[in-house]
Amino acid sequence: MTRKYFGTDGVRGRVGVMPITPDFIMRLGYAAGSVLAQAESTGSKPIVLIGKDTRISGYMLEAALEAGFAAAGVDVMLAGPIPTPAVAYLTRALRLSAGVVISASHNHYQDNGIKFFSAQGNKLPDAVEAAIEAALDAPIVCVSSEKLGKAKRLDDARGRYIEFCKSTFPNELDLRGMRIVVDCAHGAAYHIAPDVFHELGAEVVAIGNHPNGLNINDGVGATVPEALSIAVRENHADLGIALDGDADRLLMVDATGRIYNGDELLYVMIKDRMAIGPVKGAVGTLMTNMALEVAFRQMGIGFARAKVGDRYVLELLQERGWLLGGEGSGHLLFLDKHTTGDGIVSALQVLSALKRCGKTLAQCTEDISLYPQTLINVKVAPGFDWQKSGAVMAEKEMAEAELGDTGRVLIRASGTEPLIRVMVEAKSADTARMMAQRIADKLKAC
Repeated sequence: MTRKYFGTDGVRGRVGVMPITPDFIMRLGYAAGSVLAQAESTGSKPIVLIGKDTRISGYMLEAALEAGFAAAGVDVMLAGPIPTPAVAYLTRALRLSAGVVISASHNHYQDNGIKFFSAQGNKLPDAVEAAIEAALDAPIVCVSSEKLGKAKRLDDARGRYIEFCKSTFPNELDLRGMRIVVDCAHGAAYHIAPDVFHELGAEVVAIGNHPNGLNINDGVGATVPEALSIAVRENHADLGIALDGDADRLLMVDATGRIYNGDELLYVMIKDRMAIGPVKGAVGTLMTNMALEVAFRQMGIGFARAKVGDRYVLELLQERGWLLGGEGSGHLLFLDKHTTGDGIVSALQVLSALKRCGKTLAQCTEDISLYPQTLINVKVAPGFDWQKSGAVMAEKEMAEAELGDTGRVLIRASGTEPLIRVMVEAKSADTARMMAQRIADKLKAC
């Protein structure tokens, strides 16, 4: 579908600028509520769960959403600051009509966004997003007073989700004897993630766990894993876990401070699953390192690439009937554990793999060597189409001809920001860097 407001991960932008304004978000809540009310087959009033991360604008947007839903006759449950995957889990566990997350994920506090989950805990299908967008053009007309929605606080959201996360870790294992640094990115998991690992037996050192509304993802978290690397070494920890602002992605650090991305963590977990039983296949994205594709082929595992974005990984997993997939950025999916990417649950799967084999992350990944990748983000005007630039296309074709089957070139528009992302993968880091810069220079000249 042609999306006017919805990107690959909901509606996102700069706070105070359309569409992240109080009036638009109220209209969005009303439109979504109207669609849900029409789809409700039981005749009862729809109930929606709203969660948010820790950025200061969440208060304003939460109030606007609540007003929109109430005007459409939809009841609201408010969970407060809680990870995105917690909203997905609680929506499904409480048999609610939908879940809504107020978050801009890994972006800084000046941005925010709205994303929706279905009653089953999945991202909304395109058809439902299209219906919501269509409903945005209609004026707000409140239901009658006796049908207005009400709001109440879900007081035990945090505890319910902590218990769910722990349930994904094998009963016969624990984390006793491990010292783990947990970086919460001053985000939604600040009061949850440290407790999960502590209650499973680990000695936990928490960083990035003092949000003030303005410091989310600021110098900490999965987008800045160097802070975790330093903290692991300073605290003589065994491992480090880095989450992002809404805690749906994961990077990890070993005792030496070496950082492991989503591709490497997916490889560790698939090796662990293969030791337990057969694995049919895995889904990556266009950005997934070629080394995984080669390794999975040698292991006899199917591999498929989806468009960039965890929703597309999920769609392809469901289409193939597979369970495991992810992105190098740290969005990892285990459909036998959760319906969506979950940084805490993903970390627990890695930890259980390490516990079962008795090895370190370095030992578990010593038989795979990632191809060097260079990624350059080029700011462009909204709506810019790089494929219409002859100079960019010519440079891309030249790079692909030089690489042959020893690398890849990927140019794509960001689904959340006005950026063109240029990625070149080659056996030589210098080659990847040089080619990516040449293409980026052509884009900057447009």
